[in-house]
Amino acid sequence: MYNEIQIKPHLHRIYMRTPLNLSRFYKACNPSYTLNMGDELERQYYIDFADVRGCKIVEELQRTISRISPDEPTCQLFTGHIGCGKSTELQRLKAELEVAGFHVVYFESSQDLDMADIDVSDILLSVARQVSASLEGIGIKLKPGYFTNLFKEIGDFLQSPIELSGEAELSLGIAKITAKTKDSAQTRNQLRQYLEPRTNSILQAINEELLEKAVQQIKQRGQKGLVVIVDNLDRVDMRPVASGRTQPEYLFIDRGEQLRRLKCHVVYTIPLALIFSNEYETLKNRLGGGIAPKILPMVLVRQRDGSDYEPGMSLLRQLVLARAFPEVSWNSRPLLITELFTHPETLDRICRVSGGHIRNLLGLLYSCLQRQDPPFSRDCLEAVIKDYRDDLLLAIDEYQWDLLFEVMQKQSVKGESDYQSLLRSMYLFEYRDPQGRWFGISPALAETQKVLAWQQNK
Repeated sequence: MYNEIQIKPHLHRIYMRTPLNLSRFYKACNPSYTLNMGDELERQYYIDFADVRGCKIVEELQRTISRISPDEPTCQLFTGHIGCGKSTELQRLKAELEVAGFHVVYFESSQDLDMADIDVSDILLSVARQVSASLEGIGIKLKPGYFTNLFKEIGDFLQSPIELSGEAELSLGIAKITAKTKDSAQTRNQLRQYLEPRTNSILQAINEELLEKAVQQIKQRGQKGLVVIVDNLDRVDMRPVASGRTQPEYLFIDRGEQLRRLKCHVVYTIPLALIFSNEYETLKNRLGGGIAPKILPMVLVRQRDGSDYEPGMSLLRQLVLARAFPEVSWNSRPLLITELFTHPETLDRICRVSGGHIRNLLGLLYSCLQRQDPPFSRDCLEAVIKDYRDDLLLAIDEYQWDLLFEVMQKQSVKGESDYQSLLRSMYLFEYRDPQGRWFGISPALAETQKVLAWQQNK
């Protein structure tokens, strides 16, 4: 434990020559910010949690592409709690695949698409736009004839011409269509009615006129192939669609075979709720090609009996210290704990209450920074934790409490939608250990009077 470290005065003076850059620390703690693993400074922020998550997902995704099937398209699925670190891991995957010789197109689908209203044609066109824009950036310009005609037909159909010069890139044409539909649900619905019967033709054109030609030209340049990483599709809204299915079930199960048919390596993020669906096997077969989705669990900071898991705690401490002192060596950072917290135990407290959820941890740090400059007092942190706990408590009803108590007893969940809502609401966290998968209540909720009273009476 770091609270047992005795910092020698002369060492303290040496390491204080690396003062805390407050504005940089503030930016590094922003919970909505994703690390760019291509940036040298931001790579210093990165902590590899694979050993304490119980899985080496990036290694498995990369190995499937670069080692097992470099020349044949693969479609891999990736999921986990929102905010548990998926985007950062995908950025790492991108960096490692680029080192291995692949051209990688990573994009956040939420920047192109309305997560509350998506169809398969939207995803396919978004992939086509992002790939063509990325290729144009390295001097590969393709002129798919199918899309030139499609843009004209769409303009006629919408009675709103899409003006493109003769030399206009494919990405620009798709961007103009997206701009016309993004802010108008009526225009979007009209366009879908036109595109839906043509989905297979669009998919064929993307493959034959864009992806296959792109792979050919990329390989001529000495690279090994094309990888597309579609992030943030796990944020697709759970609303019902016309068929009565939820939007994720419709996209990833009913239409999964079409999303799988892109002629390049693809990694899709998908909603965690689908893992607990009764049609999980159908999802695995249709979209995953028989391969199960990779699930990113929480960082294991506690054991099943509630005690600290020291390897996980140690790495979470390093995450906090790295965001403040990226240039300082791994072994020397613990000497600087009291630059951030008035007492080392306060660092343990924030790591423990985060439950091993990366965005929660950064959010708590960010809230502390909004209240005062480091070093943070225990009172400051406890006030932040209280606000976080109160926000969680607002929406929990009695039925959900009963479900939470049941999970606390069994440390497992069932597939019903009730349990899925507990996971989406961040009331429950998923962990892996040598015995397998288990679930625990949010540590912030575990401190409430409701839970303490239940534990006394059970």
